[in-house]
Amino acid sequence: MSIIIISGCTKGFEEINTDQTRLTTISITELPYLFSKAQAAVSSSNFTYQPSNTHFGNLFCQYFAVTATFFPSDRYFLTQTRMSGNWSVLYSQVVPQLKTIFELTDPGSPEYALASIMWVHTFHRLSDYWGPVPYFRAGEPLTTIPYDSQEDIYNDFFKRLNAAVVVLRTNPNAVPFGNFDLIYAGNVSRWIKYANTLKLRLAMRISKVNPQKAKIEAESALAGGVMTDNADNASVIKTLNAGDNNGLSQVSLFNEIRMSASMESVLKGYDDPRLAVYFQPVTDNSLGGTYEGIRNGLIPVQQNLPANIPDRVSNVGTRWAIRSSGAWVGQFAAPEIIMVAAEAYFLRAEAATKGWAMGQTAQVLYDSGIDRSMRQWGITNQVAIDNYKASLATPVAPGDFLNSPPMNDYPIRFSSDPVMQLKQIAQQKWIALYPDGREGWAELRRTGLPQIYPIVNSDVPYLPSGTLIRRLLLLDIEKQTNGAAVTEALKLLKGPDLHSTRVWWDVQ
Repeated sequence: MSIIIISGCTKGFEEINTDQTRLTTISITELPYLFSKAQAAVSSSNFTYQPSNTHFGNLFCQYFAVTATFFPSDRYFLTQTRMSGNWSVLYSQVVPQLKTIFELTDPGSPEYALASIMWVHTFHRLSDYWGPVPYFRAGEPLTTIPYDSQEDIYNDFFKRLNAAVVVLRTNPNAVPFGNFDLIYAGNVSRWIKYANTLKLRLAMRISKVNPQKAKIEAESALAGGVMTDNADNASVIKTLNAGDNNGLSQVSLFNEIRMSASMESVLKGYDDPRLAVYFQPVTDNSLGGTYEGIRNGLIPVQQNLPANIPDRVSNVGTRWAIRSSGAWVGQFAAPEIIMVAAEAYFLRAEAATKGWAMGQTAQVLYDSGIDRSMRQWGITNQVAIDNYKASLATPVAPGDFLNSPPMNDYPIRFSSDPVMQLKQIAQQKWIALYPDGREGWAELRRTGLPQIYPIVNSDVPYLPSGTLIRRLLLLDIEKQTNGAAVTEALKLLKGPDLHSTRVWWDVQ
């Protein structure tokens, strides 16, 4: 079977692809295959992980820092080629497949519902990077594809998710797409929890710009059933076909990124058992098997200092890469995490501090989030988990060449101070979201928490050290091929097309 891949924003598209854009060669029996292809692309498999995640979200939220001197994203210098990689994956590998499912299925079918949920999940990550993007008419055979405001896009997200949940509830015995569903193998009850948890995430995302709607959608999500246990977690199973590898496993072999000083400060300070899961000891035996990170935003002369070379900084954990005969070997079959129950608890904990109906107190939800995250990563000793939750430990100084202080002073034990509670919830959520830097960066922008290190050097004058990058720039290729739409899109921004301009929901 051949699949015609189409881009949502290519000039001359209509002339080149007339008739073929309808994908008339695809029959309804082949839709499960299209769904699995879209899911694999959504997870940023193989080399698409690097431009869509490693170069951006993972660095901006400081899960990782850069050791490669040719890799300037850590200093906020972003090339058009890198930025366009994330964009092209969605419009060429996700939109055509999902649009075809929409066209060949009934809106009341479970298959349509699953495709709609994936549509929301994919587009919210893209829109959170850029703000306005082509959405409502994405994938249509037009010479100019209009951009839509992020507010309008988010409103459609909630409509789609609510409709999808209704459809799935009326078809509890269906098994949409069967084993071609790389996340839940067609398990409708788990898809409902996934959709509601995604709605909860998006509700909290707009909680400052539209608190009334956020409250309604968040409480509705909880009432409909969100993730509560790790059995609900969503991960894309890697098929290992056509390079469908775990993206972080692939990137870990490049010797470009390592553990950040931020992760070192927090995980070491908390004596967090997840440290040995998230990362590995340095490979330089002279350091005695310690875990070491580096600050974000180093310039080449600093990256080349003996303490900052890759062998002296911790690589990702053995879930993603192992050391064999002196070389790194990727664990390519590791499922790629999409969403987890721990996040749902921390979102609920934050909402509870606002007085929203979240079923339990903020403290109970906070402690439950820690518990689920620990167990997700194989830490099952309840005494150890309880001792962790009761700890007053705070982050520590990483002991680096810059004499960096501790990243912040948040203790683990849930505080009675409402201001500190928000800091603690954000920090534990930041830990639990690892290695999903896209979500980590979005939450850092939305809440301003946790307080992370300022980047050491910035290559962007209007983003000096101490400021956070807020969005990606509109693409040059779009200006060249979809110029009229880009001109109109500039009017949808809250400022100039700069990395410092905030997206719609970013109003802190």
